Amino acid sequence: MKIDIKEFAGKVKPIRDTDVYSVHDLEYLDHLNVSMTILHPGKATAGHKHDDVDEVLIVMDGDGELQMDEKRFPIDTGDIILIKGGVFHRTFNMSDEDLVFLCVFEKYEGRGK
Repeated sequence: MKIDIKEFAGKVKPIRDTDVYSVHDLEYLDHLNVSMTILHPGKATAGHKHDDVDEVLIVMDGDGELQMDEKRFPIDTGDIILIKGGVFHRTFNMSDEDLVFLCVFEKYEGRGK
C-alpha cells in the first residue's frame, strides 16, 4: 500500500480530535500501528509510556520539543526519534503552526489490537 502523506489525515478517520490535537491511526498492518498526530500551536500532548513497546517518531512538518523521561530537546521537520519501551515521552508545540508527526509502534492491548 502506498500512502500520500499529505492526504493521510484526510483519508483516515481521527481516533481523537480535540482543540489540542488530532490523532489518525492507519489500520492496515497486522502487527504495527502507524499513527499521525497533528499537534496544534501552543499545545502539548499529555505524555505517556508503553512498557514493552518501542516507538519511532518521525517529524513530518513543523518544530517543537520532545520530552523523554526527564530530558527535553528540540525537534524539527525530518527528525527521526527512537523511543525505547518504558520511556515516558511528551511532545510540545510552541510555534504558531501545526506540528505533524508519525509514530510507528507494535500494536498492543488497548491500541490497535
